[in-house]
Amino acid sequence: MRTVTFLPTYRKVEIPRGTTILDAAQKAGLNINVVCGGQGKCGKCVVYIQSGRAEFDRQKYGRFFSEEELQKGACLACETLVQGDLHVVVPEHTLIQEQKILVEGLEQAIDFRPSVRKYYVELQAPTLSDPSPDLSRLLWGIQKNGGPVAEKMYAPLEVLREIPGILRHSDWKVTGTIGLVPGGYRLIDLQENDTSKRVYGASVDLGSTTVVVYLWDLVTGKVVNVASNYNKQISCGEDILARVNFARKNGLVRLQALAAESINQALTTASNSAGIDREDIYEVVVAGNTVMTHMLLGIDPAYMIAEPYVPVVRRALSVAAGRLGITINPNGGLFAFPAVSDFIGGDIIADILACGMGERDEISLLIDIGTNFEVVLGNKEWMFSCAGAAGPALEGGEVLFGMRANPGAIEKLSIDPVTLTPKYSTINDIRPQGICGSGLIDLLAELLCTCVIDRTGRINTGITNPRIRTTGHFPEYVIAWAKETEIGKDIVITENDIKNLIMSKASIHAACLTLMKEAGVTRHEITTIYFAGAFGNYIDKKNATIIGLIPEIPFDQIKNMGNGAVTGANIALINRRARKTLDEIAFKIAYIELNAENSFMDEYTSSTFLPHTDLTLFPMVEKIVNSCRLRKE
Repeated sequence: MRTVTFLPTYRKVEIPRGTTILDAAQKAGLNINVVCGGQGKCGKCVVYIQSGRAEFDRQKYGRFFSEEELQKGACLACETLVQGDLHVVVPEHTLIQEQKILVEGLEQAIDFRPSVRKYYVELQAPTLSDPSPDLSRLLWGIQKNGGPVAEKMYAPLEVLREIPGILRHSDWKVTGTIGLVPGGYRLIDLQENDTSKRVYGASVDLGSTTVVVYLWDLVTGKVVNVASNYNKQISCGEDILARVNFARKNGLVRLQALAAESINQALTTASNSAGIDREDIYEVVVAGNTVMTHMLLGIDPAYMIAEPYVPVVRRALSVAAGRLGITINPNGGLFAFPAVSDFIGGDIIADILACGMGERDEISLLIDIGTNFEVVLGNKEWMFSCAGAAGPALEGGEVLFGMRANPGAIEKLSIDPVTLTPKYSTINDIRPQGICGSGLIDLLAELLCTCVIDRTGRINTGITNPRIRTTGHFPEYVIAWAKETEIGKDIVITENDIKNLIMSKASIHAACLTLMKEAGVTRHEITTIYFAGAFGNYIDKKNATIIGLIPEIPFDQIKNMGNGAVTGANIALINRRARKTLDEIAFKIAYIELNAENSFMDEYTSSTFLPHTDLTLFPMVEKIVNSCRLRKE
């Protein structure tokens, strides 16, 4: 065994020889940022070996560092093997930091029809002349106080065992909690005295990176608190594929427990801040992608990442929350959204429910972008969907100074067309450490509009300006000089970074065009484009159109819907009728497998230009490009 000491925290861990520093750090409880899932591709897991023996291939991975950094012991944690006792310095920017988590969704009125209610009853004690069973007496009392028909209610064994003691100890004054279940009503809980004003539910957006929880008062129909945090599964891999592979190697138990722990942490924060007892939370509604939902339920997701890409279950599920380790009322339930396929999951169904595109005649286009993307096109009569890998570029991976939406990330940017000087803003208004997805979209559009790059993404090195230079392997544009950054380095975007960004945006635009072609729809027939999710919420609509991320339609018809997943979960939590429509929505959506569509690669190739090879599809952008050409001449 070898001892690794991590500085400056002085955390120590003993691990076998040949273990990666990344695995050692995770064992020590350090959450290192591994955007690529520990495959040595992103260069984000930078650590410095202060002393000791380790094995690191400088020739293969040295491109991520300057010679000065290598001399100081810089290496990638995911690609460095421990050979002896080590002292390792972990820079603050290498750790996963507080992220800008999107909790807001579309504001809309929701019909209040919760599936859980409490009923306070004062019962007569049994006598020789009225020896009715305790359960019958209780259920009849609930019916008389406005509850469901007694014959349609039942009590599970766990509650049935508690009934006689609670009734007699409370002098027959009790509050029963009734939940709607398929085919009837379940007595979830029985409490002494009147607790009818204390009934709560939670809606959850279970994302691969973050977890967002809304805590609702199911008596008043109001949100009492909102909380969010990281999905703790990040410690097992940044992306879905990495986590599925982790499950294959190490089993699913840890991933399931981490998903439950992530939800519990947010529930604890929300309930503690509101002064609410967790046992008064009776229902949790969860919207997540298909793999995340499977992992939470403890169902093996491995068969979804290999042909023929089959999930174990697609329908909506109701289970006992306690069986999953969700710490609410011991008899509380958890409702999981249905899915369409392995890649179109409950989060997308929630998006559709939130924006209402499935209830209108007009045609809408819904786009949810992350490391993967999902696209849905249609209306109340029909819907087509597809999904694909956007690649990590739009989330900061495979971009030299790309990063997630953490403090210090450049999130908005413009460039002076004359001096080529950028003007930017960062998250939390602190010195820049890198640039996140929304900033990258702005940057790409601004570089095109100022003629720094051409439509293929090549940097014009003929421009005489200190910000345009060639160092190392690629030409680059300097976004921020070292003296103004937090990391003490020039923050740049290279021609290779731009290539990766164009490839990512081309995948998304090609997916949109493929669905439009399948449906026989042109851009003129699309009434609304919805951006869902955290990335989409902060995208500048105009700049997204300029680079050809989305089809060109009037900007006022492009809507950032915010966190559609949690909005959809909110609707399903407090409106039981809406919940009944979810399986119908899911089964109405036709899934198009892009890998099997011959037209997709053609559309992708055409989309690897800014904005597209066919400028007539982007008349607004065509004017900008022509204006740029005239200025150059």
